[in-house]
Amino acid sequence: MTWTAPDIDRREPPLIGDERSQLRAFLDYHRDTLLWKCSGLTGEQLKTRVLPTSNLTLLGLLRHMTEVERGWFRKTAAGKDVGHVFDYTEDIDADFNGIETADAAHDYARYLDETGKCDAAVRDLALEATFRHPYPERTELYSLRWVYLHMLEEYARHNGHADLLREAIDGKTGE
Repeated sequence: MTWTAPDIDRREPPLIGDERSQLRAFLDYHRDTLLWKCSGLTGEQLKTRVLPTSNLTLLGLLRHMTEVERGWFRKTAAGKDVGHVFDYTEDIDADFNGIETADAAHDYARYLDETGKCDAAVRDLALEATFRHPYPERTELYSLRWVYLHMLEEYARHNGHADLLREAIDGKTGE
């Protein structure tokens, strides 16, 4: 049986709310947007490289955002001792590469699991909480507020990529 990414109902951010709930709502909206760009496509379609000059795929974007979520929320903000999702020892772009043999259903489920763990990891941290990046060469202080804003920027950029990839796969476009 061929696995197909499920349909997604994007959660619309409320027009009024406190800063924390607004940041989280917009992050959820962008997460949903990435999943929406994948919805209805088979695992093989998610692996499709549509640009001859790029290895970018929808599955690669999903895998990349799994890693980015873990890195900023769980490892950096919450200080959790969790490793990388993918093995970068031989390939700095391991999240984008190796797509041909990847299990799309597994990677999709792992993304959902990771975002849930990320939300739980920072649930009790104040937006003003500060921390250092776990890489010793990065000495700057970050706040949880900055991480939320950075994640919005990261998703906005990659959702633009996802929109172009999706259109090239089956002609569906965004709003």
